Amino acid sequence: MTMKTDLQTFEGLTKPYYILEEPRLRRNLELISGVARRAGVEIILAFKAFALWKTFPIFREYIGATTASSLCEARLAFEEFGSPAHTYSPAYTDYEIDEMARCSSHLTFNSLSQYARFHQRVKEQNPALSLGLRVNPEYSEVGTALYNPCARGTRFGVTADKLPEILPADIEGFHCHCHCESGADVFERTLVHIEEKFSRWFPQLKWINFGGGHLMTRSDYDIELLVGMMRDFRQRYPNLKVILEPGSAFAWQTGPLVSQVVDVVEDRGIRTAILNVSFTCHMPDCLEMPYTPEVRGAEIVEENELTPSSAPSFLYRLGGNSCLSGDFMGFWRFDHELQIGENVIFEDMIHYTTVKTCTFNGITHPGIALARADGSLQILREFGYEDYKSRMD
Repeated sequence: MTMKTDLQTFEGLTKPYYILEEPRLRRNLELISGVARRAGVEIILAFKAFALWKTFPIFREYIGATTASSLCEARLAFEEFGSPAHTYSPAYTDYEIDEMARCSSHLTFNSLSQYARFHQRVKEQNPALSLGLRVNPEYSEVGTALYNPCARGTRFGVTADKLPEILPADIEGFHCHCHCESGADVFERTLVHIEEKFSRWFPQLKWINFGGGHLMTRSDYDIELLVGMMRDFRQRYPNLKVILEPGSAFAWQTGPLVSQVVDVVEDRGIRTAILNVSFTCHMPDCLEMPYTPEVRGAEIVEENELTPSSAPSFLYRLGGNSCLSGDFMGFWRFDHELQIGENVIFEDMIHYTTVKTCTFNGITHPGIALARADGSLQILREFGYEDYKSRMD
């Protein structure tokens, strides 16, 4: 189904939708493919941040591969994207490893014990498979503990002191993921630690994957620093193919989550506009990170700024429609009184949302739509009772 709408207000929508805006997506894809070409590296899409497979024909115009962290993602790469996946998992299971190997071009082990258990088996399933090890440089500037892969006691990767001087003959690459929506300057500092810890093994390898978190489509990202850094790295290690696998960068600021006001309640002077979406179900990173999302046409007001003189009648918390007490955020100041049925538009809600949603409370999932350059809105998917029920089958 296709409909016309104003991409600023989304007037006419009466149900919640994630709206992926194709012109913004193509802008990101063009930037990323340009960086890959100039730097002489391969940049691939990480499904953990974005996996709307009906948009894969657009992606295939710009990139040739994807990265998977599970059997389902590996199958999605192989069957829907049309190329085998670069696969990494913290732990492969005996009942999935064979099919994962068949759907992959690269397969990275998280530990030497997983390598010992499975490396012969996966090569029998797929002789062309290129095997790697995830390594841990014991350095990361990720400030939120929930997202820091190098925190003390981490379950991710092999530290340098545990690697043999001569790697197993079938290990062809290292995978090193240390970032989360980071800048090129962070990568520059991290790369020093990676080389100090692991460069003595580089002559034994064919490729190195520097993982995700390289937010090169953010407006303040230093693209020239990244390109120069990767060119210099390739000059130092001409035997290594370099791979980056950002997720957020592809879908960064490519569209909103459009919701509607269903009620307004007040308690002890706090007004909450209850929406037909849920933070815990549909925007979980807002609570987990946590971060306060931008709302179109509204100003974020910090709680420590709330005073009687600065609290007009159109200052609202925004509440989700689940039964979780903490399913709310706030505050936002609007320039008018919110009305029942009015759209409330959360900006930049494509990456790490559509892939992390859940059906807690059986709340109807927002639909998914693709906004074309001509202003038309193509409804890709709507959800209902059967989708909820199928999770319990």
